[in-house]
Amino acid sequence: MNNENRATKKVVIDPGHGGSDSGAVGNNKLEKDYTLLISKYMYDRFRDLGIPVAITREEDVTLSPTDRTNSILSKFGDSKDVIVISNHINSGGRDA
Repeated sequence: MNNENRATKKVVIDPGHGGSDSGAVGNNKLEKDYTLLISKYMYDRFRDLGIPVAITREEDVTLSPTDRTNSILSKFGDSKDVIVISNHINSGGRDA
C-alpha cells in the first residue's frame, strides 16, 4: 500500500477505561494509565506520518459506553474509511 492510499484512511484511537473505571490493577499500576500513555504515543506517531487521527480521551476521564461510542463517531463519522483502535492491557491469571 502506498502512502496516498494509506492517507485516505482515518484513525480513531480509544484509550480503554479511564476515570472511575481503572481497568486491570496490579502492583499499584492501573490499566487506564497505560492505555492512555500508549494511545497518546500512537496518536503522535500517526499525526507525524500525516494520517488523519483523533483520540477519544486525552486525560483521565470516565466515558460511559454511550459517551465512548458518540466520541468515536463524532471524530470522522461512520464510514468504511475509519479505523478504530481500542487499547486495552488484559490481566492474566496465575495457576493455583
